[in-house]
Formats: sequence, C-alpha cells, structure tokens
Amino acid sequence: MTLLLTCFAAIVATVIWYTNEKARQLKIGTLCLMYWGASLMWLVDAVAEYLELRAEFFTPAAEDMLNDSYLGLSVVALGLVIWLAIVLVKDPKGTVHAAILKKHNG
Repeated sequence: MTLLLTCFAAIVATVIWYTNEKARQLKIGTLCLMYWGASLMWLVDAVAEYLELRAEFFTPAAEDMLNDSYLGLSVVALGLVIWLAIVLVKDPKGTVHAAILKKHNG
C-alpha cells in the first residue's frame, strides 16, 4: 500500500506540475521529486520483500495492509508538510514577506 499511495501522489503531483504554470512557481517540482523518490524507495523495498517471501508476498494480512496504508498516508502528509515549509521559506510570490511588513508597519 505504501508503494501504491506514494505512486498515486507522485502521479497527481506530476500532472499538476506539468499542466499548471502557477504550480511550477510554487515549487511543486520539489514535491514531485520527493514523491517519486519515496516511490522508488518503496519499489526497492517491495522487490526485496518479494525475494524473501516469494508467493506469500501477494497474500498480506489485513493488519499489515492497514499498517502499510497508515505509513503511506504518513509519507504523503510529511511530503506535503516539507513542501509547505519550502514554499513558506522561499516565498516565491512574496506573500509572507508582504504580510510581515504589513503587520510590522501597520
């Protein structure tokens, strides 16, 4: 499930990045790279687990699938938090800077 969730997030982020100029200004490419990196990591993990378990790999327990789902959602959420921090620090549209100046001056 972790691989499936991160691949889905990577595909969605990539489509948004590719089709939307404003998204490119907001550093969505960084989010794409984080999700594709996580997907690659989970793919390697899945291959290693398959080599260890063989046929049992395709019949996971419900508890394992639930744990993997929570982990996958956590990875997607953490990627969004890191991306949001990057956007706030880089401030590509100057919104944070303008808000701080307005609060300081006004």
